[in-house]
Amino acid sequence: MNVFFEKLSEVTRTLLPVMILVLVLCFTIIDVETAILLRFLIGSAMLLSGLSIFLFGIELSMNPIGEYMSKEVATSKTLPKILILGFLLGFLITVAEPDLLILGSQVQNASGHTLSSTLIVYVVSTGVGLMVALGIFRLLRDKPPINNFMLLTYALICILAVFVSEEFLAISFDASGATTGALTTPFILALTIGLANVKGGAHTEENSFGLVGIMSAGPIVAIMSMSVITGQRNISGKAGQFIPADGIIAPFLESITHTGLESFLALLPISLLFFIFNFSKFKIKRKQMLPIIKGLLLTLFGLVLFLTGVNSGFMDMGWIIGMQIAELDHRIIICIGLLLGLIVVLMEPAVHVLGKQIEEVTGGHIPKKLIHMTLSIGVGLAIALSMVRITVPAVKLWYFLLPGFAIAIILSFRCNPVFVGIAFDAGGVASGPMTATFVLAFAQGAASAIPTANVLVDGFGVIAMVAMAPVFSIMILGTVYKPKKILYSGIEEKTYIEAAKQRTHYIGHACLMVVVNRGYADSVVLLARQYGAAGATILHGRGSDTSQHLRIPIINVEYQPEKEIILIITNIQVSNFVADQLMGEHKLVTQADMIIYQAPTDALVKTISSNETM
Repeated sequence: MNVFFEKLSEVTRTLLPVMILVLVLCFTIIDVETAILLRFLIGSAMLLSGLSIFLFGIELSMNPIGEYMSKEVATSKTLPKILILGFLLGFLITVAEPDLLILGSQVQNASGHTLSSTLIVYVVSTGVGLMVALGIFRLLRDKPPINNFMLLTYALICILAVFVSEEFLAISFDASGATTGALTTPFILALTIGLANVKGGAHTEENSFGLVGIMSAGPIVAIMSMSVITGQRNISGKAGQFIPADGIIAPFLESITHTGLESFLALLPISLLFFIFNFSKFKIKRKQMLPIIKGLLLTLFGLVLFLTGVNSGFMDMGWIIGMQIAELDHRIIICIGLLLGLIVVLMEPAVHVLGKQIEEVTGGHIPKKLIHMTLSIGVGLAIALSMVRITVPAVKLWYFLLPGFAIAIILSFRCNPVFVGIAFDAGGVASGPMTATFVLAFAQGAASAIPTANVLVDGFGVIAMVAMAPVFSIMILGTVYKPKKILYSGIEEKTYIEAAKQRTHYIGHACLMVVVNRGYADSVVLLARQYGAAGATILHGRGSDTSQHLRIPIINVEYQPEKEIILIITNIQVSNFVADQLMGEHKLVTQADMIIYQAPTDALVKTISSNETM
């Protein structure tokens, strides 16, 4: 139950600031009927409990399912099987993503049912499946590098964007942000980490990130391709007038039945795929299987509560606030958008996970506070600029998206490689449940109240803007960040007399200490063995917030968290040969920042005399 209360605390921190902002607005400048306010409070309570139960269920079920399936994919020996499994996992998990289900219903309503929710969900899921398959294939082959892969992908998107209308451009990028939600992101991250660990190698850390970013490009390609292939450049339907439902409890009772069926059908395919593989391959023991089944049931129950609360009370309030503020003053809505972005991203649990992740990768040189501040400002500006786009007809969505992603792609070739994967993954961090529900409804409400705005064109695109902000921000951090060089001092040069004059306890061995970036230790050990070393000891740097300057005694070398240290003890002649050969490995010297220290072993050990043994 500790995990459940942890999830409850996370969701409460995310939801509470939005509720406080709404209540302040309702008691000051917004005129809202009592029934709508009560429905908002009930919907918020259902969202709080539903999302907490949903996330708890994912922890019990989807994370282990992702790990089991990653082993199956990684150990598959044929290319067709890898691609098919990758596609199925990407497709089936996306079909069940709550943020995408919400976006699908919003597109259906805004287009006057010209585009159905089911069509949007399945087209987007197909795009995700294809990109996950290609991303897994790239990860297992270790090429092309993720920055080259994303460059090719976004080049294709730029070509397709020439042939689609503004409404399809906005919907496609919003679908990208909605895809990386509460279900898909942890599942794909578990899948990625499992694949990287099974594969191993020098790039394990880099391979642990990036698949979520690759996956998020799938919906853009899919929606744009649908527009080009079908020849549907514009959406002919018109958004219906927003009419709040009557009553307080009745809307929830009317929604819960079809929402329950929709949720069950959404989760069924991925669950069936896992059970089929468990029956034929995994053979998981009953004791381990029961928590997974329990987790799936909790995920279903939480999803029903979450979607019912969102659709029957929570999003209506977002629409009404956006509509009424837009009617009051355009400048106020830009300020509210900025404020909303600042508080939403800071309260998003995934942002704190990302901050901790980057702090660990950089050994504490980029603190969490800096990451949170950067993301908060970025997302706040993203929503504020979305409000500018709604209020000023001349400002288009691509004015922001094109240069934003273009600069991010360029920076990906200049920043630390680990940051490239983290940055593209981070696009789904900020565009969480609050963005896909309240912020989207807020933008659509504002667009419906401004005569020069179009709900289909201007009401969408806000999720895309929010999703772009972390990619752009973290690429900048990755470019600014430079791995701190190992500091060393006090290493004395010693002259050793010839062997004939040495003390009798000199044992004729030397210790090589090789310092490399994390992920390269295995390569060093393998090469050292080829050149005559018998074995080695690998030390993994960890560090802490309060003590980043841990040093190995004797030689006074800083023990950094992002480094690995390999100790090799061997014959003095072999040691010299191994050191020379390792220094001749250009890749280790340049990419791994390899440094080698050498000392005789009698400088590292205490010799016991014959008198001491008596």
